[in-house]
Amino acid sequence: MKRILLIDDDPVFLSSLSKFFTDEGWHVLQAQDGEAGLNLAAQHLPETIVCDLHMPRSNGFQVCRSIRCHQDALGKAKIVVTTSSQYPTDRQNALEAGADEYLVKPVNGPELLKILERFQKTNAVETSVSASPVSSKGQGTKLRFWGVRGSLPTPGPTTVHYGGNTSCVEVRADGELIILDAGTGIRSLGLQLASEFKDKPLNVTLLISHTHWDHIQGFPFFAPAYNPRNSLRVLAYEGARRGLEATLAIQMESPYFPISMQQMPGNITVQELKDLSFKIGEVRVEASFVNHPGVCVGYRLFTREGSIAYVPDNELFQRLKAQNTEGSAHDIESVQDFARRQDQKLIKFIHGADVLIVDSQYDADEYPQHVGWGHSCADDSVALAASAEVKRVFLFHHDPSHGDAKISQMLARARDLAARLGGKLQVEAAREGGEVDLM
Repeated sequence: MKRILLIDDDPVFLSSLSKFFTDEGWHVLQAQDGEAGLNLAAQHLPETIVCDLHMPRSNGFQVCRSIRCHQDALGKAKIVVTTSSQYPTDRQNALEAGADEYLVKPVNGPELLKILERFQKTNAVETSVSASPVSSKGQGTKLRFWGVRGSLPTPGPTTVHYGGNTSCVEVRADGELIILDAGTGIRSLGLQLASEFKDKPLNVTLLISHTHWDHIQGFPFFAPAYNPRNSLRVLAYEGARRGLEATLAIQMESPYFPISMQQMPGNITVQELKDLSFKIGEVRVEASFVNHPGVCVGYRLFTREGSIAYVPDNELFQRLKAQNTEGSAHDIESVQDFARRQDQKLIKFIHGADVLIVDSQYDADEYPQHVGWGHSCADDSVALAASAEVKRVFLFHHDPSHGDAKISQMLARARDLAARLGGKLQVEAAREGGEVDLM
């Protein structure tokens, strides 16, 4: 039996719609405020939700956002927002929050039923073609680098081999398309996705490590965000001064950009994460706060074929504290103890990862001039990976002043160090277009 949840604080409207859909053979659930409605939705997973815009205890916008945060069947429910408001901005905001339809009251049962039947036909068409970028969950986890540079893009003849775009990594795993950071590399990724999937709807999750510009500046140029058939979830932790959505939107305000974030026609939801463990479909994600200015995290994705740790910006504590240690022998020992404990947390976080993508912006000679900048040297990154028994490490977040020759020199030194440390650690330098398969 088809289930519909009606959320409205108008008892007359609620009663009339309930009777109509019951007579039509639907199982009807009712709630008179948003909070009660969300509780019923979580318990019964209705295929359709009709909610009023102006309600106590979670309004219609909040209901839409809460529903769309779910990765199970509830998150796929069709939502119709009803309201007495005729303001165009309310309609736009409701659709941006995740509503599938927006109706101005009075609304009658037959009118609403036609809309729901249209939803069913659309679902049937969309189910016939895969909406997921990964056509089979048995094809393995695939990773591709689209931007590997730190700080700012560096196009030119000296960066052709490793690339000049800022941080962006694509991961396809367990039926999910996950993007790590939205640096300038996300533009090329977006164009490739638009060409690959054409009119097929895309469901994309974007994980942002932090909102420094080199990790979000490509977002306004991500083509799938302009297709209303696509759904894009943006997840990150709240910044130091402004919320996540405000930070993303500010860089698109006039006079910086011709189109505001609110005008992007794709179905975009922005969520500030609270917990350090969550799931994207069947992919388990762990996060860990790292040592970098502001609020910055590393992510670890656990897939059926293995795990990927992504720590693009981080300054290891031991070398940082060693460069800044002053005072008595006891004070120095206390500081060094603290630094070891902090780095040990990161070692635990990445331990045993199949792939580690890690900040390696400087070499050992450069680092003393950049102490406290929030980035590590390649020697420390290799030692970290070896201590954590990582299988394969990619030096990442290349300095904008480093050309291809310099990065290749750093890679050769890193491989030599890995060999001297023993073990089977494979060391690579991240390169645009480089792909990794976890089978």
